[in-house]
Amino acid sequence: MKLSDYVFRFLADYGVRHVFMLPGGGVMHLNDALGRRSDIEYVCNLHEQACAVAAEAYARVTNHLGVALVTTGPGGTNALTGVVAAWQDSTPCLFISGQVKRSDLTGSSGVRQMGVQEIDIVSIVGPVTKYAVTIMDPGTIRYHLEKALHLAGMGRPGPVWIDIPLDVQASEVDPEGLAGFLPSGPEGKESEGTLKDAVVTALDMLSTAERPVILAGNGIRLAGAQRDFLDVVDLLGVPVLTTRLGVDLLPASHGLCFGMPGSIASRGANFTLQNSDWLLILGARLDMALIAYAPERLARAARKIMVNIDPAEMRKVGAILDLQVCDDVGRFLREMKRLAGGTATQDRSGWIARCSDWKARYPFVRPEHHDRVEGISVYSFSSILSEELTGDHVVLPGNAGVASELFLTAFRVKEGQRVFHNKGTGAMGFSQPAAIGACLASGRRPTVSVDGDGGFQMNIQELETVRRLNLPVTFFVMNNRGYESIRASQANYFGRLTGADATSGLTLPDVVKVAEAYGLNAVRLSDPRDLRRQVRQVLDMEGPTVCDVMIVPDEVREPRVASYQKSDGSMASKPLEDMWPFLDREEFRANMIVEPIEE
Repeated sequence: MKLSDYVFRFLADYGVRHVFMLPGGGVMHLNDALGRRSDIEYVCNLHEQACAVAAEAYARVTNHLGVALVTTGPGGTNALTGVVAAWQDSTPCLFISGQVKRSDLTGSSGVRQMGVQEIDIVSIVGPVTKYAVTIMDPGTIRYHLEKALHLAGMGRPGPVWIDIPLDVQASEVDPEGLAGFLPSGPEGKESEGTLKDAVVTALDMLSTAERPVILAGNGIRLAGAQRDFLDVVDLLGVPVLTTRLGVDLLPASHGLCFGMPGSIASRGANFTLQNSDWLLILGARLDMALIAYAPERLARAARKIMVNIDPAEMRKVGAILDLQVCDDVGRFLREMKRLAGGTATQDRSGWIARCSDWKARYPFVRPEHHDRVEGISVYSFSSILSEELTGDHVVLPGNAGVASELFLTAFRVKEGQRVFHNKGTGAMGFSQPAAIGACLASGRRPTVSVDGDGGFQMNIQELETVRRLNLPVTFFVMNNRGYESIRASQANYFGRLTGADATSGLTLPDVVKVAEAYGLNAVRLSDPRDLRRQVRQVLDMEGPTVCDVMIVPDEVREPRVASYQKSDGSMASKPLEDMWPFLDREEFRANMIVEPIEE
């Protein structure tokens, strides 16, 4: 059979049901093979970056492989941002590219290009993939496919890339005679005895702790261990905080859910984290925004146990850890569930009451946010939208700006919702393609995307893809008249603006007119006094919808960890617990069980 036909038969047998693609001459045999399959739906995006982003979001929802198909040269380079997104956030994706025929490759000739649109894509994507290869021998196609898919999901998941020259695509292969791939031993797993010892040690530490906390990250979902995690939470009765990528592991209504700590967060979440004396870090990489760029200050009175399948992530913060467990977090949770099941749960009511008090006294969204008569508060809008959505919704906060920092922090996850963004890249332009991938992956569940007006312009061509597929997607565009985050940074550091809004060289089109031109429902919200009814009306609209939300252009972001300039001119950040606007010092100290850092 033709090699291109074999590729998609292989993927269909693997369970792939959607492929995001943009056709090209350099990939024509693969395009044709995909188009002739009835068991894989191909989705035609209008930019290769959108193909890659949609595939990454698709994999997030299914926890299975996302696949994108692009052509040679710029087709591959255009996809790179989505590849990086999958790499940094550990998402299993397969990217297939076309390539010029083997006789047209530059090889070792020293010239910059030989074939038409030729580029050495494997060398470019190699640093941000788990495996990248150009298929030079048609007889190795099964081996490379099996190896790539094995590596994509093994250990810490991530993207893989297979580059197939045009003449190889057209080659005939004998499926029965193709050599396969034999994987070696498991990656990043302790022996059964070592794992048991680690869990026993962690539970021994817990037995003497008075203020324990679990920090739950995306690794729990990647391990398929959500149910095990909930069982352990119920068994231990310990307060839970989540990372931003772990936000939907526990509904906000759960009695042990106390929010997301970080540089922009609720004070209550940060007080809970920083006052802990036992911290179990499950499948979280402790990124700089979460720890306020100061790992040595993180939960400094706590004995810290980190469970992560990537040893490099633990080496990064190894100096602050009391116990490192390099293993699949699902295995750790199942062992903990087994060993903790027969032990009596300690009374932690006093500690839980203290965490609950912080949560109640320091809400992220405050009454005054709802009291505006001019301009819609991001906080108020985020809270109202959160309340109006159901457990069936897929929710996609933007990757950058207020959509990432404020909306996601204010959002209260309901049971059944899938809520995620791409944390690692923080790139604009994910809104529309991510909504396409997530909606299709969920079986066309109602999908809500929340983005800023700046980010929404990137990949805006995908509104046509949404219209063509008639996806049940509602886009809320938080319009703050430009790049608000950049505007705030420039004003704070330099006292002037450059390319941040209409006063400094940047203009953005009318979102409503653009959406109408694409044939979508379009509406604008501007009255804060009738916001809930208006949001409800938008959500009730049939078909793809774009809603332009006129938010306060420069609403103060608070609370947040503030940076300051030291006497030597270098920058430093306050500890996580000491957020701006700073509390009265007496009130602040009253909230600290751990000795505060005075600076």
